[in-house]
Amino acid sequence: MLENITISPKGGLSGTIHIPGDKSISHRSVMFAALASTPVVIKNFLYAEDCLSTVSCMRALGAKIEKDASNNLHVLGNGLHGLQEPPNIMDAGNSGTTLRLLSGILVGQPFFSVLTGDASLRSRPMARVVTPLTKMGGKISGRQDTRYIPMAIMPSEKIEGIEYNMPMASAQVKSAILLATLFASSPSIVTEPYISRDHTELMLETFGVKIKRQGTSVGVSPIADLQAPAEIDVPGDISSAAFWLVGASIIPNSHLTLKNVGINPTRTGILDILRQMGANITIENERFSGAEPVADLVVKSAELKGVTIEGPIIPRLIDEIPVLAVAALFANGQTTIRDAEELRVKETDRLKAVASELGKMGAIITETKDGLTINGRQKLQFAKCCSYHDHRMAMSLAIAGAASNGVEINQPDCANISYPNFFTTLDTIRA
Repeated sequence: MLENITISPKGGLSGTIHIPGDKSISHRSVMFAALASTPVVIKNFLYAEDCLSTVSCMRALGAKIEKDASNNLHVLGNGLHGLQEPPNIMDAGNSGTTLRLLSGILVGQPFFSVLTGDASLRSRPMARVVTPLTKMGGKISGRQDTRYIPMAIMPSEKIEGIEYNMPMASAQVKSAILLATLFASSPSIVTEPYISRDHTELMLETFGVKIKRQGTSVGVSPIADLQAPAEIDVPGDISSAAFWLVGASIIPNSHLTLKNVGINPTRTGILDILRQMGANITIENERFSGAEPVADLVVKSAELKGVTIEGPIIPRLIDEIPVLAVAALFANGQTTIRDAEELRVKETDRLKAVASELGKMGAIITETKDGLTINGRQKLQFAKCCSYHDHRMAMSLAIAGAASNGVEINQPDCANISYPNFFTTLDTIRA
């Protein structure tokens, strides 16, 4: 395990990168396949720590899951109503997706289960998931009045559908409700203030579940069983591609081709904002992988300008804000980010972490209650920075260092949570 890594400036980024599988879709593919009764082969599955936490939990619930010599994941479940009581506490590791989506599945089961996670996950709030699941009839008990894990989920007499207006857009909360509804006695309708990523809805449809959409509302009804596809091909993760999109945009003489990137419209806020900033990004070879749109992205270095990022686009790029803050440092003018208070309850308080660590490099960043104000065209200096064991912080700092005078990053191995080969890839495209 690396205690520190030093990133030095080496000039432009060039080459072709095959983007690793989408983390959100990898989680969902193995969960849904484990709830089906016929075999499913998952290609381009992301073998990162978060997704392997989901694999571990679904195995504990009785699914047979194996990797073959070609890195495909083979999943065989026991049907929608065939999950088994786990013999031990299930550990979600650092994965909020595992924890929240699995909570939705477990409230409808006729057995007892307990969920925990690492120190970071144990500090992340669960109330916004527990509240709707409890209203549906779920019996959940956890630490500090069920605001935090570890938490136990007891068998319920009956799970009922719900009409729920979410106070903030969240794909994880929405997904937990939709998954719980599969085991309920009546339909559910979930309404968000803005539309969040819809991978769960698309995956449900792939498994034969009818989804009703109207505006920012989505509805689903209970079903008897899932109809599994024989194969799922996971697109590349646009959240992983984001680091290269920003890096190639801000480092002169860069030219990268990013292969097989998911361009689901609920996830492409990063493309919209970078283009608004003046980035040179083209989309090629558009196609579909199952229900998910994919394409190749070509990005070249460009002169960027500051923008305002707020409102409905925030759920479409919430994970990309740390690296967008790096892009803003190299843009002309000021960039303002608002409505991003959800970043305070991620793996770390990302608003505070971005302001603190980029500030060590000389950046002028003002932290606000729900965002950041970033002055552009900054002269960054070499600094020793902390990742806070947050994968997106570590990779964002690496891009900042590569684009300036270098950086030393503490706890860089946390990148393995979502992008195990990130630092190797960075070396390759700067060779």
